[in-house]
Amino acid sequence: MTTAPADAAQAAATPPGSLLALGIRACTAYGREDLARRLAAAQRALNDPSIHVVIAGEFKQGKSSLVNALVGATVCPVDDDVATATPTYVRHGEKHRAALILDGDPPRREDVPVDQVRRYVTERRGAPAGAGPGPEIPVGVEVRLPRKILERGMVLVDTPGVGGLGSTHAAASLAAISMADAVIFVTSAAQELTASEVQFLRKARAACDTVICLISKTDFYPAWRRIRELNEAHLRRAELALPVLTASSALRMHAVKAGDREINAESGFAEVVEFVSGRVGGGVEQRLAEHVRDEVLAVCDQLTATFAAERAALLDPAAARRIVAELERTRQRVESLKTSMARWQQTLNDGIADLTSDIDHDLRSRMREVTREADDSIDESDPADTWAEMQTWLRARIAHELVANYELLRVRAGELSENVGEHFRAGSDGVLGQLTVHSPEPVLERTRLEHKIDLEKMKLRKQAMVALKSAYGGTLMFTMLASMAGIVLGPIGLGIGLVMGRKGLREEKQRQEKARQQQARNAMRRYCDEVTFVVGKDSRDTLRRIHRRLRDHYTGLAEELARSNAAALAGAEKAARRGRTERESRVRDLDAELGRLATLQSRARPS
Repeated sequence: MTTAPADAAQAAATPPGSLLALGIRACTAYGREDLARRLAAAQRALNDPSIHVVIAGEFKQGKSSLVNALVGATVCPVDDDVATATPTYVRHGEKHRAALILDGDPPRREDVPVDQVRRYVTERRGAPAGAGPGPEIPVGVEVRLPRKILERGMVLVDTPGVGGLGSTHAAASLAAISMADAVIFVTSAAQELTASEVQFLRKARAACDTVICLISKTDFYPAWRRIRELNEAHLRRAELALPVLTASSALRMHAVKAGDREINAESGFAEVVEFVSGRVGGGVEQRLAEHVRDEVLAVCDQLTATFAAERAALLDPAAARRIVAELERTRQRVESLKTSMARWQQTLNDGIADLTSDIDHDLRSRMREVTREADDSIDESDPADTWAEMQTWLRARIAHELVANYELLRVRAGELSENVGEHFRAGSDGVLGQLTVHSPEPVLERTRLEHKIDLEKMKLRKQAMVALKSAYGGTLMFTMLASMAGIVLGPIGLGIGLVMGRKGLREEKQRQEKARQQQARNAMRRYCDEVTFVVGKDSRDTLRRIHRRLRDHYTGLAEELARSNAAALAGAEKAARRGRTERESRVRDLDAELGRLATLQSRARPS
């Protein structure tokens, strides 16, 4: 490997891509393909970054218009009588094209014409006419188009309206936010922030570090400055230190079409673009650059340790045996890291087992609480009147609990990663990255609330028949008893018949209502059991993936350490057998290699 020396200024100015190229060249020159693969993975992340900015908010607040204004094109449907129902991912592409994202691991993509995106994104989503029976419902729509703001890996995510904290759309939005680099919460200038919006912002801030509140439609509501003051006051009371921006998507689109800079400045989008491109994009680039520096420094440390051990043995042949013995002990310790009895392996295996049990118990506890609440609600009402509302409430309530369960999984998995890293005596940064917290919407779409409830109340004709039947039976019974006793009832028998008919009708209504309630409870329990079954399987699959990622990562580190130690041991043993002339020549070579590595390290260290 040959690299020119660099001073401090040059080191600070080395781009991450150039730094990785130098590191890969060094690894290849020294025969360390394993370390070169490690740097190549970092290079792939650097070359193809994904910076997710989630656009969230209530229905009809201008989220889709904001996305369109940011990219200067109508990619998300905007209309007064429709609302976004499926997340839309807008990213860079050489051509304007669209694809459906279908549920799977990994998700599958199916190209669709751009002019049909509206079918799948809005509330009237579904398969196009003639698509055949039983089409798959997409979990998202991906739109690609050539725009400068998207070139560096920016992905704008237009989410469905929140619809309250307990809705499935809110749960899906929070799931997307947990994996986002930034969140733009959109609220209209028509009114100040509501209590549910503030609660949502609190949850969003807990899931993502970078959140702003954007007041839209400032061109339509003259009192938007007062609304901004009120919103800032609400956020202060909620102890949410969030920036509050204002913007008009309509003015921005007009400015883009007309090329008018003054109108663009008036639209307020300069601050929004600066937030998206500067603060968010720059922050992600900085994190990637730091990751590159850390990886290059880690590789240099291993290569330097190998050469330093050989150099020490060459300079002091008498101490060569001691150096070899130390390296041999190190080899044994490194080999022990690769066994199933290593502490980090035990921590990982025990942690995954405990986590699987805890997540399953948490899910079942949450579902039991939902079932109890649903039982109480069913007991207090007639499903014939409330079943439609009950289905909506049940889906929203379960979605809320599923997101909480997945959030617990994400947090606990991060803690497990740190524990394993500590026991491995290495940092765990970058091991897990962002865990996939699945949106509950695909689960709830796959799991239907099938009911076998006779929701139809008795028609007037049926009620009359039941009343006549009871009245006839009662009249006949009392008339026969009276005739046997020699008593003529006359009009009294008719009154008795009416009383008996009314009583029989009331009892039949009660019986049918109880039957509907029992059927509703059975349907609700079947639905909850099915959701628990599906989500439990999904959680276990997620934990297995986490287990494999942690195991493979630390096993790979152990392999790298073992190979570095083996190279150092071989060099030290060979140095002990060299003559004086050979030792002096080899020391000069090693000094040159260590100098090159020192130069690379100086370039990788931040100024």
